[in-house]
Amino acid sequence: MLRIITDTGSDIPYLSAGALGMESLELAVEFEEFPYDYRNDTDFSVFFENLARSKKLPTTSQVTPGQYLEVFQEAEEKGDEVLVVTISSGISGTHSSALIAQEMSGYQGITIVDSHHCFITQRMLAEHAVRLRDEGKSRAEIAEILESLRDRMVLLVMLDTMKYLKKGGRVPPALAIVGELLHIKPVLIVRGSKIEALGKVRGFEAGKQALWTKFEADGYDKSWPVYFGYSYDKARGEAFMEETRKKYGLGECPIFPVGGVIGTHTGTGGIAIAYVKPL
Repeated sequence: MLRIITDTGSDIPYLSAGALGMESLELAVEFEEFPYDYRNDTDFSVFFENLARSKKLPTTSQVTPGQYLEVFQEAEEKGDEVLVVTISSGISGTHSSALIAQEMSGYQGITIVDSHHCFITQRMLAEHAVRLRDEGKSRAEIAEILESLRDRMVLLVMLDTMKYLKKGGRVPPALAIVGELLHIKPVLIVRGSKIEALGKVRGFEAGKQALWTKFEADGYDKSWPVYFGYSYDKARGEAFMEETRKKYGLGECPIFPVGGVIGTHTGTGGIAIAYVKPL
């Protein structure tokens, strides 16, 4: 048996992963004032309610080598192989934890893939790994396919607020205050192992247009679904998805909520679109 292991950087909660044919190891998210357990996506709303009430950002921590080592040792005992798809090494030390545990275990039946992504693009890769496994592809074949695919994947995000970037020290406080007053929306792109600013726009409508402009410029591989995401405000996320579907004649599109790992820095009201660029 080949076990597909990802982590909650994909916003696949560990209690929901089994239904998808994989396992998801937990990056801890802890508030100082409130208990929070990252069990399933119905808990995501509770997370954002706590985030709004909390004076401090929650702390987030990577999957530990010990968590991976336990999985690897169990797999070896059962004669299972393991393919790990981690959150981007440019965002979290989780990938390093997996490599450390692999070396500690000494087990040869493990392959670790750095997704170079997070949230829905990491999820796309993990779900594709499951499909390839179920089609009979080997661990090595799946890893090669994922590594060739990841650089064609694009995740575009528009945040509704700079508040949480300011709290986390990712933008200067003065810039964040001006941004809030002028309704500035940061537009971000995840590519390779980095999160980069695609631009800053004034107002939500201009933000949507910025996402569409980049989507049009890249083009998308029509053999892949276009994924959508949202942070807390499901109605806003679904409205953006429906507008985009009608605008570009897309078929059915999956949509998923942001959880605590990524949501710590995005806050509420954000929207996202993910796709695979053509060859």
